[in-house]
Parts: sequence; C-alpha cells; structure tokens
Amino acid sequence: MPRSLLALSLACALTSAYADTPPGQPDPTRVRQLGAVDVSAALDQSRNALSPDTGSSQYVIDRQAIEQLPLGASTPLNQVLLQAPGVVQDSYGGLHVRGDHGNLQYRINGVIIPESISGFGQTLDARTIQSVKLLDGALPAQYGLRTAAVVDITTRSGHQLGNGGSVGVTGGTLGTLNPNASLWGSSDRWSAFLTANYLESDIGIENPTASRKPVHDHTNQAKGFGDISYLVDNDTRLSFLFGAANNRFEIPNNPGQVPQFGYLDTVGFDSADLDERQRENTRFGVLSLQGKLGQTNYQASLGQRYTDVAYQPDLIGELIFNGVASRVTRSNRASTLQADFATPTGDAHTLRYGLYGSFERAASGNDAWVFPVDAEGNQASTTPINILDDSRLTARTWSAYVQDEWNLGEAWTLNYGLRGDRYQLTRTESQLSPRVGLVWQATDSTVVHVGYARYFTPPATELITSSNIARFDGTTNAVPDLGDNTPLAERSDYFDAGIQQTLGAWTLGLDSYYRKVHRLQDEGQFGSALVYSTFNYAQGRVKGVEFTANFAQGPVSAYFNLAASKAIGKRIITSQYNFDPGDLAYVDDHYIHLDHDQKLASSGGISYALDERTHVGADYLFGSGLRKDGAVPNGNHLPAYFELNLSVARDFAFDRFGDLHAQLAVINALDRTYELRDGSGIGVGAPQFGPRRGVYLSLQKDF
Repeated sequence: MPRSLLALSLACALTSAYADTPPGQPDPTRVRQLGAVDVSAALDQSRNALSPDTGSSQYVIDRQAIEQLPLGASTPLNQVLLQAPGVVQDSYGGLHVRGDHGNLQYRINGVIIPESISGFGQTLDARTIQSVKLLDGALPAQYGLRTAAVVDITTRSGHQLGNGGSVGVTGGTLGTLNPNASLWGSSDRWSAFLTANYLESDIGIENPTASRKPVHDHTNQAKGFGDISYLVDNDTRLSFLFGAANNRFEIPNNPGQVPQFGYLDTVGFDSADLDERQRENTRFGVLSLQGKLGQTNYQASLGQRYTDVAYQPDLIGELIFNGVASRVTRSNRASTLQADFATPTGDAHTLRYGLYGSFERAASGNDAWVFPVDAEGNQASTTPINILDDSRLTARTWSAYVQDEWNLGEAWTLNYGLRGDRYQLTRTESQLSPRVGLVWQATDSTVVHVGYARYFTPPATELITSSNIARFDGTTNAVPDLGDNTPLAERSDYFDAGIQQTLGAWTLGLDSYYRKVHRLQDEGQFGSALVYSTFNYAQGRVKGVEFTANFAQGPVSAYFNLAASKAIGKRIITSQYNFDPGDLAYVDDHYIHLDHDQKLASSGGISYALDERTHVGADYLFGSGLRKDGAVPNGNHLPAYFELNLSVARDFAFDRFGDLHAQLAVINALDRTYELRDGSGIGVGAPQFGPRRGVYLSLQKDF
C-alpha cells in the first residue's frame, strides 16, 4: 500500500530525469521505434514533467490502496480522500483540508476540472482511478484559485491494461445496490477506458436522527466516465475525457418537529411525512493535446463543465414549520482553457509556465411562498403569497504563471515563481502571488522541505446568489440585516515546513503549516436546499501540524495519520443577511472557531495477506468533533467519534468461469452512534449523524 507523505521535490527529481537519458534506458532519439504502449508511457512522463511538486506535501493513494479499503473500488471518492492526513469529514460528503471549508481543485491527468455545485468529489467513481495525490501546503505557482488542496487524479488507461473489462455489484444494508461495468482496450494508436455504475440506497444523505434507518432518504445515482486517446505521432497525443452524474435524493425527515405557522385551515403536520427532494446533474468534457516540441513538453486543453441543482420543497409542510417554502434552482456552465509548458534551460534549471482562463455563466432561481407579517413580525395571514427571485451572473477568470526549478547541487532543489490571477464578476479583483519552495535531501533517507505561497482565491461562482432581499420585507422570510451581497476574493499568506524520514520498512512524516488570511471565505447552508452559499470573515488564522506513518513489509501494510488544527475567523463582512444579528454583533469584535474547525483528526488502516488470494483488513476514522454553539457562536464542539471498518477479500477460481473477486465489508462495525452536526453554529443548516453499522458484499469479475 504505497501511501506516503513525500517532500514534493522527490517527484521533481524523477521528472527532471526525463529530460536526460536515464542509465540503462533507450536513447530518446529512438523513441519513434517504440510501440504504442511505450510511446504512451513516454508521453505520460512528459506530462508529469509539467507538474512540479517542490516545497509542499503530497499524499499518494494508488490503485492497490483503494482496493484494500473495506468497500474497495466501490468506495466514494470523498471516503478515499479521508485516508489522507489533515482531511476532515462533514455532512453531504463534504471535506475540509487543513481548515478550509472546501476550496479543493480537482485535476484529471493534469487538467483542471471546475468544481460543480454539488461537489465534484461525488461525480467521479473510484473505479476510474489508477492513483490519486492530495497536494497541499505551499504549492508551486502553477497551482492556484482553489488552494486548500489539489486532488490530482491519474486515470486507468487502455494502453496499460490491455483489452478487457469488468462487471460487478455491491449490495447490502438499507437496500444498497450498486452494479458497475467497465471496458478498456487499445488498438494500434487508439486507447480507451470507460466505466459506469448505478447506486440505489435507502440512505442517500446523512440521517438527521440517531435512528438506524432514516425516514424518507432514498437515493438513485447514475455515473459514467470515459477517457479516449489517440497517438497522433510518437511525440503527440490527443485525448478526450468526459463524465456525467445524475443524482436524485429524498431529503431525510426529522420526526417530532413542532409546527410554527398556520396554513389556511391546517395547523398540524407530522414532520415525518415531509416530502422534500433534490436533483443534481453534472456533465464535463475536456479535449487535450499533449506532447513535446523540441525540448519543451506541453499540454493544451479546452473544457466545459455544466452542473445544475433543483430543490423541490414540500409546500404545505415547509410553510407550516418554517414560514417559507422555496423551489430553489442553481446552474453553472464553465468553459475553460488551460495550457502548460515545461522547458529545460541548462543542466540545473527547468522553466515552467502556462495560463488558464475560465468563462462562467451562473443562474439561480428562488420560487418562494411566504406568509405576510404585521409590524411586530407576527404572522398576519394564513394565506401564503408567492415571490419570484431570479438572477444571472457572468464571471471571468484569467491566470498566468512562470516558475523555475533550480537544482542547487545534488542535495538542494529550489522552486520559485510568480502567479497572476484576475477575477471579474460584479467587481474586478486581481493579485500577483510569489511562491518559493526549498527542499533539502539531507541524507538518503531524510528529506526536509519549507515553502511560502501567497494565495488568491475567488469565490466559487456557482455558490453565489444575487438575491433581491428587499422583496421579502414584510414576510416570514424577511432578514434583519441586508449587509453586503457579493462575496469577496480571499487573500492569504501560507507557510509550510516538513520532514520525511525512512526507517527500514517505515516511512514517517511530520508537517506544519500556518495561514494568515484576509477576507477569509467560508460556506454555509441557509435554508432547506442542500446547497451552500459563500460569505467572508474580515480576518482568519489557520494553523496545524500533521504526522503520518506508513509501513510495508511482506504480507503486511499499514498507515496512520494524526492531524491537529485550529481555524478561526473574525467579523463577517459579506452576506450578513444570512445570520442572526446577535451572532453578527459578537463576531464583529471577537475571533470565533469556524464551524468546520476540528481540533484532532486521525485515520489509519492495516491490510494482511493470508495468502495470494485472501486478504483481511481494517481501517478507522477518528474526529474530536466539529463545532456547535456554546456560550458564544461556534463556542463548543460535538463529542468525539470513532468509526471502525472491517473487511475480508477472497479471489475464487472456477474452472470455466475463471476468477471471481469477493469482498465482505462491515462499516462502523462497533455501531457507534455519532453526530457530525447538531444544527447549531454559524452557517449550519440541520443535524446530521454518521452511518450506523452496515454490511456489504461486493462481487467483481474481470474478463
């Protein structure tokens, strides 16, 4: 299970070697005599040379590590990433890396895929992944805009796998059924990998109660992905990757809620009978040309991502409980251009440079039903009125960078550069961001790195709504403080330092970071729809330390991660209309913990091969608890939790049928009840509990 927290210079040292002829390898001038598989591998190396990793931290989870997880390749991507240090789980599949709410950048084969409204992490299937790297810390200049971490995915390839396919199914607790199918292959210069799966379950969103079975929580999800490439010649490859996800959710109910409003002649309503639903669709496609011109490696890509979310309320029920029922729609179409280049300049330098552009059109709709109120804010009529509130936004983003990787002898590598970003929505914001990272190969087994990065993070356009708040004056959806409507770009200074030590079969890593933030961005769920909106704190401070240990020897592989962090913010300066006036007044003069701040997080696992065909394994997640309200906003935290997962896998051999892979998983084997959210805190919409014990069986057949 090759997971490791690596000083990113190690990858640079490897990719720098691509510019020269490695000992014992064919001379590059003869590459035109290689077969399609070898040419494809050489181009992969060239693409890797476009991605320097100096000065930060990376955690690698490869195909074998994914298959050794209790659910194997059926594991959702967000659950895969939870095995990395500094990653904290939240409700709705959300992730927080090093104290950020989201702010993740997803790349597939080096190409940026703009995030979707519902979270791109739930769009991609883990069966697609050959390996995934989580890069964080003081990132080099080529990484920007979304900087909490870069999720860098390398997909499986038909050239690598040969011709074949796979079919399988996972089923288990609460009506879970997840069939899947994949097909891969190559023919001369063509290569393709295609996969699709369907998920049906009676638990689609976290249960708002501690009960074993949630009420009204069915989900249907269909996902697909494809990667098709063509070798134009031995120095050039044309690729088209695409994906789609259609997800349908019932919003789970919390029985026993007390009605707050009257609706016509109706004054009673059982909250267990609410029928709220949400639909989420995502499509993306990227056309890339990648290759080599002289000594310069390049990759140029055109892409588009479309996503939409539609929330369907229970009209009568929500009016009775909340005084407002809104049909919420959001959509966003992002068209992108990306070009990256890497040119060796002498024996000690590699110059990297590139640009990125994004053009986004976002739409939000709010078809709301509310009650009128009197001068004192009391319900004045039981007959609702309808208010329509629609908006359209257009955002443009341009970025460019240049950086130099300088090998200062055998032991030192310096990576320095400058990045410029410009974001235009209702206002234009821009920043020049210096970056520098230094790596010292102290010994054959010891690597030290230190880095600094200036970051510029524009708000996620698909999370911005431009509401006409005044339309709701005199209704049960009126807000006490209009505030500033449009979120601002975040600006921060990031410092990172770490060390990695290899001791025999052990690899140990220690990393620390500090981030000083101006206009800190956060996100909250406001209302019943499961979509987030962005707001800003004037100031923020985020700091933490991470420890990781990995062991691999013989039949045993294991990993352990422990992270401590603290994230605080002061004075909410945008989207104040979403908050209680008392909370706003306190936060105006005091630092508070961010709602997603968690003091301690840990993950770990072990896998043991009983023989060549049988493996047993276990992993766990631990969290000290996200924030909730106390004497002050976000002044307390939820109880700590521990989730233990177990698995056993066996490859069965049949004379005519061939091999069949079977894997049995027990999730939350101790059946411990734990709460991720309790519904209180800044920007928190509702309570959510972690999963109860579940038993799942996976069967997979390759052909």
